[in-house]
Amino acid sequence: MHIHPAFRATAAIPAHKVGEVAALLSAMQPAAVTLYPEGAVIYAQGEKAGPLYYVEFGTVRICRLTADGRRQITAFHCAGEVFGFEAGDEHDSYAESVDGAGVRVLRTNCGLQPTGSMLMLALKSLARVQNHLMVLGRRNANERMASLLVDLAERQESDRIVTLPMQRNDIADYLGVTFETVSRILRALKEMGIIRMRSVSEVEILDFVALEDMCE
Repeated sequence: MHIHPAFRATAAIPAHKVGEVAALLSAMQPAAVTLYPEGAVIYAQGEKAGPLYYVEFGTVRICRLTADGRRQITAFHCAGEVFGFEAGDEHDSYAESVDGAGVRVLRTNCGLQPTGSMLMLALKSLARVQNHLMVLGRRNANERMASLLVDLAERQESDRIVTLPMQRNDIADYLGVTFETVSRILRALKEMGIIRMRSVSEVEILDFVALEDMCE
């Protein structure tokens, strides 16, 4: 299979994601990789929208400031994923690097309109956001954490080891709980024999079925 130049040296990208974005990238002009240090802003809330962005490596968080100045994280994007889709002319959120992310700007080639592949990725991005809103609205804190771990496991193509590139306060702002609650839930899942913390940023799932059951 021919691999688009943008995929070279990206062994960490799950195979299914290569297939998902290959058609899009072949019709786009991927810029050189730009390294964004931890916490660096990729685009600002209210900034004019335009190009899409491809995560070559690392993790990106999509955030929004609420009316009272609180930060709300609406999505995390990992290697091999595209972000920056907007319904209007401006970004209604801002994007930041979580852990030193490498990002490519994607611009449309003259005469080529990747409408099909772009629509598919945009719909998947929307579906993930809608699912996250449902999780926040209908599930308790333990179930929210279980959903996050299952989602990351699926996106990282692993049913045993899950990497948490984000800090605990990022997880808290994503799940709509406090920093202390995140630590408490992880301890509870550990005591239940569902997970084991291999390190601060690495979780071993001991009982994937039990974790999935918590999400239903």
